[in-house]
Amino acid sequence: MKILCIGNSFSTDATRYLHGVAKNAGVNIKTVNLYIGGCSLYTHYINALEDLKNYSLEFNGVTTGFKVSIKEALISDQFDMVTLQQASPFSFKTETYEPYMAFLIEYIRKYLPHTKIFIHQTWGYKPSSARLSQMGFLTHREMYDAVEKSYADAYKKYEFGGFIPSGRAMLNLVETGVPAESIFRDDIHASLGMARYTQALTWLEYLTGTPACDNSFSEFDVPVSDGEIAIAKKAASDACAWANANGYSQK
Repeated sequence: MKILCIGNSFSTDATRYLHGVAKNAGVNIKTVNLYIGGCSLYTHYINALEDLKNYSLEFNGVTTGFKVSIKEALISDQFDMVTLQQASPFSFKTETYEPYMAFLIEYIRKYLPHTKIFIHQTWGYKPSSARLSQMGFLTHREMYDAVEKSYADAYKKYEFGGFIPSGRAMLNLVETGVPAESIFRDDIHASLGMARYTQALTWLEYLTGTPACDNSFSEFDVPVSDGEIAIAKKAASDACAWANANGYSQK
């Protein structure tokens, strides 16, 4: 399976371990991530429109040092799927998705007409983050609910091939009561250990049906305890079950 993410730091978080986690399960997944920190759908739109080589190319979770445009990435391989997402500060504002989402979908299909396009659901901020209140939220759950609604609206509007429940997986971690420092490395990004592992497991199980509980990957960038590994597996599996139960199964 070949995956291209038109994303930002959240897709970096989601795919850092995905190739390795899949390999551990006997599944071959190639990941290509187009990274610009904080990149919004609007910025992707401008970059595509002007064919700008503004993206850092990440391959199988590792930065390559190359800069590319969206077009160059799209025509570089026959990808099985391409993912789109909104930048986190705008992720709960449905009005910020358009007309950029529509343009990007058409742009992708121009170069990869038979490739499925998936929406990558991002997540709410760290429960103690001051940014939550600045955006009008009292809790992580409140922000998550608003983010989920915006992604669900976009998912229903277009013929996406799937809805990757990364945001739900992060919510599951938060609601276990695990210290927030084990889930977030700052106010918004996934921790380098347990949370990034959760993301990889979520993508693997959602995309391939490979149970998260069976994975024994251990090549983490920071130490991850056995307890955290168990929590990550359950959070990922529960997120996939939630997606399938709520009409977000792959098409």
